[in-house]
Amino acid sequence: MILIGSLTSPYVRKVRIVAAEKHFELKLELEDVWKPGSRIVQLNPLGKVPTLVMEDGGAIFDSRVIVEYLDQLTPVHRLIPEKGRERIEVRCWEALADGLMDAAILARLEATQRPEAQRSADWIERQMIKVRAAVQAMARGLGTNEWCCEGKYSLADVATGCALSYLDFRFPEIDWRTDNPALTRYAEKLFRRQSFVDTLPPSA
Repeated sequence: MILIGSLTSPYVRKVRIVAAEKHFELKLELEDVWKPGSRIVQLNPLGKVPTLVMEDGGAIFDSRVIVEYLDQLTPVHRLIPEKGRERIEVRCWEALADGLMDAAILARLEATQRPEAQRSADWIERQMIKVRAAVQAMARGLGTNEWCCEGKYSLADVATGCALSYLDFRFPEIDWRTDNPALTRYAEKLFRRQSFVDTLPPSA
C-alpha cells in the first residue's frame, strides 16, 4: 500500500505511527498539495493528505478512516476497541486531538499563507483559544493515568501525541508543559516510543 502525504502533516504522522504499531509497511510518497496540478486530486477529490492507495488502485482518505481500516486488517495490537463505550472513548480522544490540530493548522495558515494586509488577528486568536482549551481537556482527561483510555495504549494516545508534538513543531512559543506536569510526563514517555521517533517531522 502507498501512503500519499507529507513529512510535516500531523495527520499523515498519525497514520504512519498506526502502521508502525500494527507492523504494516507503507510506502510513503511525498506530495505538495499546494502545487498546481498536484496529482493528489486524482486520488482524493478533496485534494488532501493523507490518502492511502490500496493494492487494487483504489484510494481511502481522511486519517480517521485510514487508521480504522489499518487497525481492522489484523487483530495484532488493536488500537481501537471493537465496540461499546471503550470504542467511543478512544474515538472521542481522537476527535479532540484532531480538533486541536485543525485549529492549530488554521491559525498557522492564516498567519503564514495569507497576505499580511488580509490576515485576521481575531481569527488566529479564535483558533488558539481552541488549542489551549483542547490541551486543558487533555490534561484533565488524562489525570494521573498512564494512558488516555482503559489503562492501555491505544489510538487515543497516538492522536494525542501527534497533536502535542505538532504544537512543539509549529508553535514552540506555546508552553503547554509548565502548567501540566502530568501531561508533560505522559508526553515525554510517549515521544520515546520508536514509532514516534521514527516519524519525527523535519526540523524545518
